[in-house]
Amino acid sequence: MSTAEQSTERELFVRHARKDGRSVAVLRAIDRGDSCVVETEIYPIGGSSAASVRPGPYTFADASEATQFVTEAVEALIVLGCDVRAQ
Repeated sequence: MSTAEQSTERELFVRHARKDGRSVAVLRAIDRGDSCVVETEIYPIGGSSAASVRPGPYTFADASEATQFVTEAVEALIVLGCDVRAQ
């Protein structure tokens, strides 16, 4: 990625999910100007706390679509008993 592309990126928000005090997932939305990307870090049960899996990134046309995706993911994590907070 070029320096010009990096300078147009803007982090919109980060959501951090924990269960029983342990990190479960981090979702980060980044506005790239012409699209919006959601990056994820998943911490599998039974894995070390430092070992994460990074599915995606998930690319959306705009921030509204990315926000909808993250909102639905957060709602699912809450149903599964996670505490989700903004960072």
